[in-house]
Amino acid sequence: MSQEGLLRPGIAQLRVLDMDEAVKHYVEYLGLEFVSKEDDGRVYLRAYDEFHRHSVVLREADQAGLDFFAFKADGQEAVDGFRKRIEDFGYTVDDVPAGEMPGTGARIGFTVASGHRIELYADMDLSEDAPETNSPMIWKTMPRGMRAQRMDHCLLYGPNIEEVEKFFTEVLDFHVPERVDMPDGAFAIWMTVSNKAHDIAFVKHDEPGKLHHLAFFLQDWNDIGHAADIMTHYDISRDLGPTRHGITRGQTIYFFDPSGNRNEVFSGGYTAYKDHPTRVWDHNSVGRGIFYYERQLNDAFLSVVT
Repeated sequence: MSQEGLLRPGIAQLRVLDMDEAVKHYVEYLGLEFVSKEDDGRVYLRAYDEFHRHSVVLREADQAGLDFFAFKADGQEAVDGFRKRIEDFGYTVDDVPAGEMPGTGARIGFTVASGHRIELYADMDLSEDAPETNSPMIWKTMPRGMRAQRMDHCLLYGPNIEEVEKFFTEVLDFHVPERVDMPDGAFAIWMTVSNKAHDIAFVKHDEPGKLHHLAFFLQDWNDIGHAADIMTHYDISRDLGPTRHGITRGQTIYFFDPSGNRNEVFSGGYTAYKDHPTRVWDHNSVGRGIFYYERQLNDAFLSVVT
């Protein structure tokens, strides 16, 4: 029985160099809600339009980057089904006990061919400050900063993306709305398990396990402009934008947190149904695909990862 549609982006755990500076960036500027700081030093955050306890975890470390990206499944039966399919594919699965993160049930974890750790889980407490469900207001807690609505997706760099694509599509029931193909094979893939333009993306890269960016969803183009104003006001290190992608059609700005992890604020995009054909970009048009207005690639954007 297919598990299609039973996953969605749930948790990203980032490594940061200075916790106080990181919390200031993600809470005051990006606009996430501070949930808790636990005895092990990890800090838990959520966006104002998310129902569950947390979606972003910050862990202080000597090197920036991504520890793991987790997807929430629609029940423990789905997680158990995925475990068998993952093991049948040939990957080793380990267990993370319930309570390793506050308010979070047991998780399973595994490493895909690009060197990234992916986790699946079924249970997480609802936030005490979750959006209202009884004749709700537009928002319960006044948005701050860039007004990030949710943690949206991540783009990861690593090798073996052909195997990564095979695993995500055949085992986790993702589909591929868009891709970049070079003469020597796949260069980048955008994959979704919903009808968003992407829930996760991978770019071919020699070093395994690298993070290109973690993205947060904003309401519209006006909010992208508002985010740019905040970046200028607080002298936040901006990478590129405001601009637009040809791939996904998203409106975007890229910038860096104080540890050097790249963030994106993203709005727009198209609806991607599984029976739609994949949009394919070739090496002659990939510049327009990445930066639709500029129509050319930026070497620093492609090469800087954590």
